[in-house]
Amino acid sequence: MTKIKFVFFIIFGFLILLSACQSVSKKIDEKTIQEEKELSKWLNKPESELKIVYGQPDKIEFLETRNRNYIYITEKFKIKCERKFEINQNNTVIGFTSKNCF
Repeated sequence: MTKIKFVFFIIFGFLILLSACQSVSKKIDEKTIQEEKELSKWLNKPESELKIVYGQPDKIEFLETRNRNYIYITEKFKIKCERKFEINQNNTVIGFTSKNCF
């Protein structure tokens, strides 16, 4: 009888762990979608407006296409969030990427 209880508790614990992992994954996916919506608002906006909200970038990468990437790095709970905005020669935001920002 105790073996049956032991097996039952192991299976029950495994199911709880599995559902918790799915819940965390779902929340991360939702935050990622929200982040993309927020950053997509910056497309076709001037560089000056981006700097007003985000400040001076932490890094600037110059690309072969004569465009540049403004890189903003923040840290939350020891996780580094990196946002890159691509700026064209007309000083307009034409693209973005986001990594670990949730």
